[in-house]
Amino acid sequence: MKMAVSFEALIISVIVNTIVIAPALWLSGRALAGKDKARFLDAVWIVVLGTVVGAVVGAFFTGFWAAAIQLIIWLALVKHFFDCGWLKALVISIFAVIIFVVIVLILGLIGIAIVTIWL
Repeated sequence: MKMAVSFEALIISVIVNTIVIAPALWLSGRALAGKDKARFLDAVWIVVLGTVVGAVVGAFFTGFWAAAIQLIIWLALVKHFFDCGWLKALVISIFAVIIFVVIVLILGLIGIAIVTIWL
């Protein structure tokens, strides 16, 4: 029996997702839930558990149902760890995506500037 996701790929995914997503989620949680409710370790746990559970759900479901189940799981994790309601968990998640996009754009512009200077 072949697994849909290898253990090594899951570990790499957890590490990369934690490095990339946890800081944006933490900043968003601190801004919207408060610094006493949103600790960095909570953001790390949300990302680790969300990634692992998402991989398991993805192994059993596909398409719309997999996406819907994973969205609910991520929102439930944010709700639980940041001690907020469903709507605030959704707003925190959307704000985290916006923060992530801004960070990626800034890093991209810095990278383009560095490459341009070298040329």
